[in-house]
Amino acid sequence: MDYDADVVIVGAGLAGLLAARRLRERGRSVVVLEARPRVGGRMLNATVTDGAIVEVGGQWVGPTQDRVLALADELGVETFRTFDEGKSVLELGGRLRRYSGTIPRVGPLVLADIARARRRLRKLAAKIDTEAPWRSADAAMLDGRTLQSWLDGEMRTRPARAMMRIAGRTVWGAEPEEMSLLHALFYMRGAGGLDPLLDVEGGAQESRIVGGSQILAERTAAELGPALRLGSPVTAISSEPDGVRAEAGRSFRGRRAIVAVPLPLRSRIAFAPPLPDQHGDLSRIARFGRLIKCVAVYDEPFWRREGLSGEALSDIGPATLSFDNSPPRGRPGILLGFVGGEDTAAHTERGPAERRAAVLEGFARLFGDAALDPRLYREQDWAAEGWSGGGPTFVMPPGAWTTAGAALREPHGNVHWAGSETATRWAGFMDGAVRSGERAAAEVDSELG
Repeated sequence: MDYDADVVIVGAGLAGLLAARRLRERGRSVVVLEARPRVGGRMLNATVTDGAIVEVGGQWVGPTQDRVLALADELGVETFRTFDEGKSVLELGGRLRRYSGTIPRVGPLVLADIARARRRLRKLAAKIDTEAPWRSADAAMLDGRTLQSWLDGEMRTRPARAMMRIAGRTVWGAEPEEMSLLHALFYMRGAGGLDPLLDVEGGAQESRIVGGSQILAERTAAELGPALRLGSPVTAISSEPDGVRAEAGRSFRGRRAIVAVPLPLRSRIAFAPPLPDQHGDLSRIARFGRLIKCVAVYDEPFWRREGLSGEALSDIGPATLSFDNSPPRGRPGILLGFVGGEDTAAHTERGPAERRAAVLEGFARLFGDAALDPRLYREQDWAAEGWSGGGPTFVMPPGAWTTAGAALREPHGNVHWAGSETATRWAGFMDGAVRSGERAAAEVDSELG
C-alpha cells in the first residue's frame, strides 16, 4: 500500500494535535484531518474591544495540570493568574451575601452539611480506579445510582443541595440526576478531589493563557504545514490488514489511525469492520453536557471598585456561576457567566435580545446596575456547535461505565482513540486532552515498532 502518512489523525483539537506533535518527534509522518475550518476543538478565542482576547471555550489551567503547563512552556506561551481578589457573591433563596474564601457563610448547619458531603465524596473518590472505573470496588452499586440520589441521601439541608447542583451545572454542564455516582467520582479522582474542580487558588481555575487558550492549538498546528487538512470531515475509516483508509472527500491511507473526536461523535464515522457492540454502545450512551458561556465587556472591571472578585453563585441565573475574565492588564473589564444543565433549554428558547437582557439583569443583581450597559455581549452555545456537540465535558449516565466503559480506550483493529474524555487524569480538561494525545501517540509508536 502507498501511504499518505504513517498515522492518520482525525481531529485537530488539543488531543489530536498533541498526538501529531509527539509522533513527529519520534520520526513518524502524520496527516491531521479536521472537520472545522479552524483548529482548537472546544478551545476558541474571540477578539473583543481594543483587541483584547477572551476565551469562549476551555480556558483555565491549574497547578496540578502539569502536561498542559509543560506544553505551554514548550511553545513559549505564558500564563497569568485568574483575578479573584475581593469578596464573592452568593444569591440563594432570594438573598444576596458577600463572602471570602471558597465556601459562603450560609449558616452553621448548611456549612457543616457541605463540609461533611465534601469529606464523604473525597473518601469515595479515593477508591476509584481511574484506569478502569468499572473495576473499582462496588463499581456496580456506584454506577447503578445517580449523583442526585447520593446527594438526597447524604445531604440534610436544601441550601447545601442547591449549591451542589449549581456547581455541577458548571463542572459537567449537567444535572446530578443525569450522571452516575461512579462517573462523578471518577471525574473527582482524576482531578485530585472535588475541591480542585471548584477552586480558583490551587484549583482548576487558578490561571489563564496569555493570548487565549486557543493559541496552544494554533502554535502546535503551525508546525504541521500541509500535513494539516482543515474542512475535511472524516466519514468512514476502514481498518485493513496493512493499514487504514480514511474517507474525507478523498481517501487518506496510513499504517495506523488515531481518532481524537468527542466521544459522542464517534458514531458519525462509519467503521469497517463495524465497531464491536461495546464500542457502539459507548458512543450512543455517553453524552455531552450543555453549557453556554456568556461574555459581557465593559470599559473597566467596575466590580473591583466595590471590593468584589467577579465570582458569584446564583440559584436564579440564568448565569448561575460567574468570573472576572478580564485580560492581564485589567482593561477592558469582562464578566463571564455560565448557563448550564437544564437551564440551557429555557435560555435557548428566548430570542437573542431577551437572552442578553436576562443575563445582564442577573449580573446587575450580583454586581450593580453598571452591569446593564456593556460595550459588547456575546454567547457561545457549545451544544449548537456541530463538531463539538456540547460541553464542557462528557457525562456517563447510570450503567454506562460498567456496561461499556472498557471500550473507551480499547483499539479497534488499527484504530486508536484519543480525546480528553479518554484521559485518566483531568478528563474533560485541556490537560486531559494533552495527556490523551501523548498516550495515543506512545501506543501507536509502539505498535509501529
